[in-house]
This record gives sequence, structure tokens and C-alpha cells, in this order.
Amino acid sequence: MMDKKTCWVLTGPTASGKTALSVRIAKAYDCEIICMDSMQIYRSMDIGTAKVTPEEMDGVPHHLVDIIEPEDNFTVADYCRLAEQTAEEIFSRGKRPLFVGGTGFYLRALRHPMPMGEVPGNDELRARLEKQAETEEGKLQLWHQLNETDPVTAQKLHVNDVRRVVRALEVNLLTGKSFSNQANESPEPKYHYRVVNLSMDRAVLYDRINRRVDQMMDMGLEQEVRMLLERGLTVQNQAMKAIGYKEMAAYLGGEYDLDKAVYEIKMGTRHYAKRQLTWMRREEDVLWVDPTCSDAFEQTAAWFQKGEE
Repeated sequence: MMDKKTCWVLTGPTASGKTALSVRIAKAYDCEIICMDSMQIYRSMDIGTAKVTPEEMDGVPHHLVDIIEPEDNFTVADYCRLAEQTAEEIFSRGKRPLFVGGTGFYLRALRHPMPMGEVPGNDELRARLEKQAETEEGKLQLWHQLNETDPVTAQKLHVNDVRRVVRALEVNLLTGKSFSNQANESPEPKYHYRVVNLSMDRAVLYDRINRRVDQMMDMGLEQEVRMLLERGLTVQNQAMKAIGYKEMAAYLGGEYDLDKAVYEIKMGTRHYAKRQLTWMRREEDVLWVDPTCSDAFEQTAAWFQKGEE
């Protein structure tokens, strides 16, 4: 459909320089930024999420940051609903939505919305599956169960996309047929998405990650996690499963010493960055840009504008 509006997307692994480049793009092309980070949505979690600061925003409006409490759960469907609503509001002001963040399954859900099927639901079955999904282990078990019965659908879904994983299992269990074999028409995405993914030499990226973790510790990550634990959060809360928070919680709980915690955060973040890059390689029509190159801004801007031709 040629009449769809186009949103711009700047993504890439953690510590790849998305914030600085996105603000430059936003200021040059009259954009407002929509956060595409599954952890920066939480209030009171600033240091460990590398949340953009007011100084870094440099006057550019940022949306979907600090929108829920750490005690709350937040689904991919929740994000898509709010993100599309926010994008429409930005367009109505004559501005351009610029999505910025490294949460690939948010982008996948926006670009490739999945049908939920016409099979009537079963409240009891769905409640049982959703109950199982309340733990990290339970979510993983559900995804593996789906992968065994319907690998086509499972490979399209992230383990945290609980709503769609549960729906696909529900359809399979109720009908005996996989979700991918149902007569479902995939819905059209609401917008076009013009995507730039930042990537650089792996050794350079890992060094940046290690230095960022050291900076987080200097800024008070331990105190931030201590505060969250004191208000009653535990590692069972969705927010506290984030890298940096679960390791510091383990340290504060006496499971290992501080050096071990910092080591685990760095290693976990490096592995996460690798998974982010792997996830993005599945996406089509994406420009890969090395942010350390002198013309990274020009490459990014040219790709975004090419989508308007």
C-alpha cells in the first residue's frame, strides 16, 4: 500500500552509539523519538538500562520511556499498541517518528504483525498457559513446546512474546493442527519501517560494553538495585531479570562477590549484543552502518530519505 506513512528506525546492539546518532538525526530532520527498548520503559531503572538522560535528549521529545513501574508486566502487544498510537500522534504534529532501541522482537512485531487466528479461545486453557509463563523457566518451556509442535510459528516468535506463544499453543491444543496450518491471513503492518542497524568490529563493541559496565558501577548501579530490592522487587519480577539487575541482586543476596557480579554483567551483556546482531540478520531491507565511520550520519540520513523517493 503506497499510502502508508513511513517511520524511521535506528537499532543495533547495546553500547553501539544509538543515542547520540539518533538525537543528531532527530534534530536534523524534525523527528520525535519513540523508545524501542524493553527495559527503558520502567521507572526507577536508569543506570542499568543506560537510559537516555535529559542532557542527551538535547531538547528532542522522547516517548515510551519511564511509562510503567518495575512491578508491572508489559507485553509485546502492549508495546505495539502504544508505539503505533504514539507514532500517529507524532505524525499528526507534522513530525517524523524515529524508533530507537535494540529490542529486536519489538521491531519484528511492528514490521511483521501476526494473525491471532479465528479459532475461539478457551479461557481455562489460556489461563493455565499464562500462569506457566509467569516464570522465566515457564516461558522457555512454552516456547520449546511450541517449537516441537509448530516450528514455523516458533521461529517467528521471541520467547518473551508470551501472548502470541500462548495463542499458538492454544490453537494447536484445541484443534490438533498447528497455528501455521490454520487459515490465517497475516495482517498488514500499520506503517512502513525504514531501518538502520548499527554494527562495528566485535572487539571494539565488546570493549565499549566493558567500559559501559564499569561506568554503570561508578554511577551507582549497586545502589539502584539495592533500592529496588528494598521496595520489594525480586528476581521473579520481569524487570529484575534484566542484565545488570539480576547479577547485582545475586551479589546483594550473598550468592557471589562484587567482582564476580561485574564479570557476569559484562559477559552477559556481550552475549546479549551477539544475540541482538543475530536477531537483526533475520530482518530484510536493513542498512548496516558502522557508527565509528566518519560518515555514519550521512549514510543513515541518506537511507532514511531514500525511503521517501
